[in-house]
Amino acid sequence: MAMKKQEKKDHAEKLRAQLANVSSVILSTFQGITVEQDTALRRSVEKAGGHYQVVKNTLVERAGAGTPVEPLFKDLKQTNSIAYTAADPVALAKVLSKVAKDVPAFKFRAGWVEGRVISIAEIEQLSQLPSKEELISKIMFMLNAPAQRLASVTAAVSRNLAVVTNEAVKANKFGSGGAAAGAQPAPAAGSAGEEKAPEPKPE
Repeated sequence: MAMKKQEKKDHAEKLRAQLANVSSVILSTFQGITVEQDTALRRSVEKAGGHYQVVKNTLVERAGAGTPVEPLFKDLKQTNSIAYTAADPVALAKVLSKVAKDVPAFKFRAGWVEGRVISIAEIEQLSQLPSKEELISKIMFMLNAPAQRLASVTAAVSRNLAVVTNEAVKANKFGSGGAAAGAQPAPAAGSAGEEKAPEPKPE
């Protein structure tokens, strides 16, 4: 019996340490969930960066005492489970909302997000928001899009300039010293074929 009490105490202390640093906790009921559904639920929550566990009311109330989430665990009744995360609250809410739709036996009771208790309706609203990863992706897209367009335009201008220059060279548009195409150079003084003026005769 003493060992059992010690195990409960250790479990409560471990859970308290985790709850002290969470960004969100969602309280739910699980009565009627199958083993397969429970396993899939745990995996989904872990994939979202969270933890899920079935809790005894007195134990979780003791674990939450003195932590920011303490108000969520007051006067608990019936069977309860909790899902919590120190990461993105939206990602956790999205996962659990999908589970609630797919598994009717899984139902929300209440939640705690960033310092306050929230209702079931607010959990649903939270699940509709873009997750942190989605927001980062959108921001990166908006930041990169102008640069990508500028790079494409610059590359196109360079390609067009190269084509025009190449065609101009082929057409001999660039003469030495900027002379017009097809112009013949002026004959040098004294060159062959040029008539000399007659020398004056001495008087």
